[in-house]
Amino acid sequence: MSEDIPEWKLKEVKKLTNLLETSLVIGVVNVEGIPAYQMQQMRDKLRGTANLRVSKNTFLEKAIKRASEKREGLEEMQKFIEGQVAIVSTNLNPFKLFNRMENTKTKAPASGGETAPENVKVEEGDPPFKPGPIVGDLQKVGIPASIQSGKVVINKTKTVVKEGETISPDLASMLRRLDINPITVGLDLKSVYEEGLIYEKEDLDIDPSEFLEDLKGCASSAFALSVNVGYPTRENITTLIGKSHGDAMSLAFNSDIINEKTLRPMISKGFQNMMSLASKLDVEAMDDELKEKLGKESEEEDSDDEDEDDKEQDDDEE
Repeated sequence: MSEDIPEWKLKEVKKLTNLLETSLVIGVVNVEGIPAYQMQQMRDKLRGTANLRVSKNTFLEKAIKRASEKREGLEEMQKFIEGQVAIVSTNLNPFKLFNRMENTKTKAPASGGETAPENVKVEEGDPPFKPGPIVGDLQKVGIPASIQSGKVVINKTKTVVKEGETISPDLASMLRRLDINPITVGLDLKSVYEEGLIYEKEDLDIDPSEFLEDLKGCASSAFALSVNVGYPTRENITTLIGKSHGDAMSLAFNSDIINEKTLRPMISKGFQNMMSLASKLDVEAMDDELKEKLGKESEEEDSDDEDEDDKEQDDDEE
């Protein structure tokens, strides 16, 4: 009964529906725990590239249901509407949008009750505290501290809370005093819709350089496979023609098929075979031209010169 629904609610759902129907790329963003001031800063960073709209989950669900009548697969986004979320719309591709969202994240102090996103360590050393009750406060939250040479010292590096554990209020207070900010605050992209496809966070969180190398490797393997199976494409046609030409030449050459392409290399092959065979013959079996090509004539002349030198030497001795 539309008469019982406030006008502002109807307008909000209509705006959301229009946004979902017309935006090229749509994302669901987790905005839980982001203070209003930081949220405004993040909006400013996104201005010009993406639009962030916060609304009630019930409105978002209704808008998605209506917009899914025109956009196939959009209804799958409903399962990501839980907790404190917002809709981001943009013309950026999903991967660029993810990187842009990650760049909004900053470290913030804990107030207590949060889940640690990673292991939180307190490093050994000299904290900026004066000796006194602070040592007991440090030890109370599991930080090994003592007084040495009149100074407060943290004796060794200690993991005070592990990833997934809850940060207690007392520990959060001490971490703030140590200037340790364990909480990551920012726009956490949960999913993205583009042209009927849903990308989850795990799909988008990739190393661009590593992905590019993997892509190059896949392209190289695909190219090699298409050439080996003889599947012609625009990218490999020149290589395939060159390979086919080489195979045809090799087949014709080895099968002694004479044509204008094989004649010259076959004559060259025959000449080389002839020279190889001639080199095994006695010099007496060669004509002068063959002796010259094989260098035999010069060897005989050298031998004759040596015989004449020996004969002249014998005559001199007599």
